[in-house]
Parts: sequence; C-alpha cells; structure tokens
Amino acid sequence: MKTYISMFRGINVSGQKKIKMHELKTLYQSLDLKEVKTYIQSGNVVFRCPNTNSKELKDQIERKIKESFGFNIAVLIRTKDEFGKVIERNPFLKKDVTKLHVTFLSDYQKKVPIKDINSVKEKSEEFSISGSEIYLFCPNGYGKSKLSNNFFEKKLNVSATTRNWKTVNKLFSIASSV
Repeated sequence: MKTYISMFRGINVSGQKKIKMHELKTLYQSLDLKEVKTYIQSGNVVFRCPNTNSKELKDQIERKIKESFGFNIAVLIRTKDEFGKVIERNPFLKKDVTKLHVTFLSDYQKKVPIKDINSVKEKSEEFSISGSEIYLFCPNGYGKSKLSNNFFEKKLNVSATTRNWKTVNKLFSIASSV
C-alpha cells in the first residue's frame, strides 16, 4: 500500500465550503482508504491505499465530496515519496523558513510564463518552479503577495493550492509515521 497526501483548494475559508475534519475522515474511510489522518482545517489528509493511480484517487475523492457536501472542490494528491522530493528540492532553505511556501499544481508545467510572474511579484519575493510545484519566498508574507493560487490558476490553467513550509514538513512527518 502506498501513502498519499491530499490537499484541498479553498475549503473552510471565510465560512465557505465548510467541511469538518471528522466528516472528511469518515468520507475517506467510506472510500476504503486506510490509516486516514487529517491535519488542520484546510483539507490536508494523509492516507494509505493500494491504488497507485493518483488521478483515479483524485477523481474518486472529488466525486464523493460533491455527493456528500454538494460542492465541487479541487483535490491535489502527492505520494509520500513525491512529498519528500518537494522538501529536498526547496532552493530557499537558507532563508527565513517562516516565509517559505509551496504552491502545488494539478499538472506538471513545461512552459511557465516567467515574464508574467516577474511582472507581478514584489522585488523582495523569489520563486522557483520545479515540475508541478512552485517554491515561494515571500518576506512580506504570503497574504500580501500577488503570487496567489488564483494568479497561478489563471496563468497556467491548472488548480493550485499553497501550503506554508511548516505545514509541508508536518504533512510529510505524518505520512512517514503511518
């Protein structure tokens, strides 16, 4: 069985698309996913499953969310090993880790509009793209950055969700312990 980490885009934000984590855990268990663990209220779920097709898992979870809660939500999935590589590849680890974020994309990016990104980012901000992740260093805070999920979704035509560096490491730690 493989260990997976799923991340939701845009739940429990400003009172919209509310899902309680115990309900989410129950939903995952109803899909016969094993050792289900949630982390904080933003839709982070670690689980084990014999299915090795992340796309099938994503589609199955999204359908069940729609069926159970009545709204569509983007679910992004990575294996534990993929998550470990995300941590290893972060080029900004010598910087203030409280200002580091990773934007997870639904699809691998071959062509990225670097010029467009550079045109909206603050001078002090840095980014690095590696496949289906974008590493961000936002010294003034992610909340003030224009390099948001919405920006990347529009520019790259993908779903995106961002996690701070502490959450990325915690999810990997949970995945390593199941």
